[in-house]
Amino acid sequence: MKNKINAAQYRSGIRDGVPIGLGYFAVAFTLGIAAKNAGLTAGQATLTSFLLNASAGEFAGFTLMAAGASYLEVALMEAVANARYLLMSCALSQKLSPDTSIWHRLLIGFDVTDEIFAISVAVPGRLNPFYTYGAMTVAIPGWAIGTCLGVIMGNVLPARLVSALSVGLYGMFLAIIIPPARQSKVVAGVVLVSMAASFAVSTLPLFAGISSGFQIILLTVLIAGAAAVLFPVADEPAPSQKGGEG
Repeated sequence: MKNKINAAQYRSGIRDGVPIGLGYFAVAFTLGIAAKNAGLTAGQATLTSFLLNASAGEFAGFTLMAAGASYLEVALMEAVANARYLLMSCALSQKLSPDTSIWHRLLIGFDVTDEIFAISVAVPGRLNPFYTYGAMTVAIPGWAIGTCLGVIMGNVLPARLVSALSVGLYGMFLAIIIPPARQSKVVAGVVLVSMAASFAVSTLPLFAGISSGFQIILLTVLIAGAAAVLFPVADEPAPSQKGGEG
């Protein structure tokens, strides 16, 4: 019975992960161009993207490599650019059943991206690890293959075409937030406040010296914390079909 549930969750994750994989494939073209400019081969860039699914982190890393930065500079920049994933991992850990093994937690933690986090945290009740594995199955190859093709032929494609393909990710985010926002005025309010605050932080000179990663962390803690205090959600028993590990 548990194996059937895990298999169903895995297929569901693949289905929801297909738009993510397609969006990653498109966005990774520009990443491949940055990798080529940094002197990486197609194989090196592909392996990097396969092991590190972090767009801002990889762009920053390739840019620093092209500039001849030291290992310490690259390490510090990667820590700053990817710091928001710590918050996402903490949130996902609360979605997992308490008896979920450390191996499942480590595997999920390997690919906590903005998009995979969004669909995983939106799962009703407890998160079955196999749902996230399904999303990872299509997202990781999409990112890696897109990077590879970006190195090989990215400069051949028109810049407008590459930019247009990346719009798919924004459409996917809208598909994630609109249904719960329509069902809950609190969620809709938090979404609107988050959008307004994000725009303000990105444009006001006062926050110009703060990296985008720290901006996200700051807004996440403040807005989510305020919403949790003002509009607490009562604990509900986890549905049996969503729980646990396999």
